[in-house]
Amino acid sequence: MNFELSETQSILKDSVERFVAENYSLDKRQSIARSELAFSQDNWKKMAELGWLSITVPESAGGFGGNQIDSMIMMEEFGKGLVLEPFFISSVVAGQILCELSNEEQKQNWLPRLISGDCQLTFAYAEEQSRFDLEDVLTRAKLDEEGGFIIDGTKSMVLHAASADAMIVSCRTSGGQYEKKGISLFLVPKDLEGIHIDSFETVDGQRAAEVRFESVRVDGNALLGEEGDAFSTIERAQQSGILALCAEATGIMECLYKDTASYTQDREQFDRPMSEFQVIQHRLVDMFMEYEQCKSMLLRATLEFVHNPDGPSRSIHALKYLVGKTAKFIGENAIQLHGGMGMTEELNIAHYFKRLLTIDILFGNSDYHLEKFAA
Repeated sequence: MNFELSETQSILKDSVERFVAENYSLDKRQSIARSELAFSQDNWKKMAELGWLSITVPESAGGFGGNQIDSMIMMEEFGKGLVLEPFFISSVVAGQILCELSNEEQKQNWLPRLISGDCQLTFAYAEEQSRFDLEDVLTRAKLDEEGGFIIDGTKSMVLHAASADAMIVSCRTSGGQYEKKGISLFLVPKDLEGIHIDSFETVDGQRAAEVRFESVRVDGNALLGEEGDAFSTIERAQQSGILALCAEATGIMECLYKDTASYTQDREQFDRPMSEFQVIQHRLVDMFMEYEQCKSMLLRATLEFVHNPDGPSRSIHALKYLVGKTAKFIGENAIQLHGGMGMTEELNIAHYFKRLLTIDILFGNSDYHLEKFAA
């Protein structure tokens, strides 16, 4: 198979690489993470100007018309800089759902603003009792007499909910708690009466929230797609999100093993560089080989999904499991080989590892996907 990037993809990769180099030194990232939004509005506008927010939007809707390969290229570079802007949840996940299910009026109201950076979206799918099961939905949307819906329930770990302009919310409109049939998606503006957002900082310096819906009324046009038939779209969005997260994790792991190799060449023990000791060399080779396996699996799973989005998800389960296991191995070894310095806020190492731990939890951890793969 030909894994070479096209000319357009190479230009995209180079532009993201320059953006990260210019805007994401460790000091700048720490400053952005401590801000109220935990990301930079200037950086968000710059992403819009460069056309990145339209990367997976169809050309017919004014977008770039790209696919998960283009998202992979960007997310891998974002991982190297630990980029904080909500590109993943707004453009990759919520943007895909919007493009797939929205009608013409919804497209005209939201897609141009999403592409221009004037609005952000998030995806509220997880609930306290559901853990990683997408079909376990207790949040309900009931049809009212005027043709609208009344939403009641609570969503957990809604990424960047406080800064988003609207949320795509999974609700049960029919069926039992664990049924895939009967789940609908609604595009809900954040400022509606009855929405309560409890925002908090995550371990990797980003923001998430618990969101409560108390008799929140939305009109009939808030429904995305057919009522009760959204599960397959949610599942595809999850798979696309996993591919993007694993690309980000792969970029992080590349930096971890390279930074660790460089450190062992500079750091001396017993009047010799650490890299000359055989046990250290073996450890570095193991880190490199684990990273390469993840990179190969990422390419395979991404290409399979692009060519057949409705096909079997076995490769995606394998990828998420492998990335979770490998991230822990590479991260722990990087910290150990750096010694006490690896745990400090002054080095990228600890920040990389925190982000890897967060990625492992999102859309199912490694143990969950190992069970799915086996099944």
